[in-house]
Amino acid sequence: MTSHVRHITIDCADAYALGSFWARVLGAPLSDEDQPGDPEALVEAPGAALLFVRVAEKKQTKNRVHLDIQPHDRSRDEEVERLLALGATLVGDHRKPNGRGWATLADPEGNEFCVECGEAERAALTGTRLPVTADDVTAAVRLAVDTLAPAPADRWEARAGSLEWTCWETAEHLSDDLFAYAVQLGPRTPPLDHDVPYRWTPDREGGPHNAVFADRAAGPAGLLATLEASGALLASMVRTTPPGVRSYHGYGISDPEGFAAMGVVETLVHTHDLAAGLGLSWEPPAALCDRALARLFPDAPAGGDRWAVLLWATGRAELPGHPRRTAWRWDGRPLEDQTASSAG
Repeated sequence: MTSHVRHITIDCADAYALGSFWARVLGAPLSDEDQPGDPEALVEAPGAALLFVRVAEKKQTKNRVHLDIQPHDRSRDEEVERLLALGATLVGDHRKPNGRGWATLADPEGNEFCVECGEAERAALTGTRLPVTADDVTAAVRLAVDTLAPAPADRWEARAGSLEWTCWETAEHLSDDLFAYAVQLGPRTPPLDHDVPYRWTPDREGGPHNAVFADRAAGPAGLLATLEASGALLASMVRTTPPGVRSYHGYGISDPEGFAAMGVVETLVHTHDLAAGLGLSWEPPAALCDRALARLFPDAPAGGDRWAVLLWATGRAELPGHPRRTAWRWDGRPLEDQTASSAG
């Protein structure tokens, strides 16, 4: 048996005021039960919540434990300026131009914490590849669901772009793909030579072979709920599976990041198919396309419109200067395994 961190608890003079500061820092809510003057305040941050507890003793010296934070949607330096405006103070500046280093700040009660570059900024500064993450899976699926939700109910039996399946069947297939990638990471010892043995079968001759089908009585809203649920399942498995785990896929034994990238690619390109059949517009973020290309299609052309390149890589569009693909497959193996195989 093991233990898990439930809270990170911080002693303070004013629990509600300090909790409110950290809620703004992390973009996380204070507990609905907390009020000004309460002896405790809980910031319900993802991972481990922060619990602020009022004590009589004042802070005496430098903290032996501190928080390191990374911004997701701005640069390190922009985040430092935001936090200073919220009431933090600059204690020490250890920032370096190459993205390394950090700024040490103190919260309104003097508790030190550090601000580092986010992963995207660090990758851009150092020229390294940014990995595909569980958050990317969630973002791709939510963008897809939000795009597909306005489609008229009577359009779902139309053919999905160039596929032989209806839009309903294609959305079911996508939901099934996400489910299948998630369950490959589920066993304590994931299989290296076969799929986890669910029964996949078509709903009609010529339809996709699925283990997951949506209840047609629930309509398009129910169909999209199954898609979002399968995406959440994959994101959870990617987030909680150790990166060294390997599991079978027909396009190469893969790791959690590889299955995340597969889920992203399936979501982006099948939403393209669905949008064509449903009469909707769809163009996902270039950065998301770029991360998926770098992980699964490392030989794809660099530069240019990354969404156009992903459509070309999956045989769905032409790309100037390159023959159109009539057959394609990604390489699901971790990049280090691909390199070792090529060298050997």
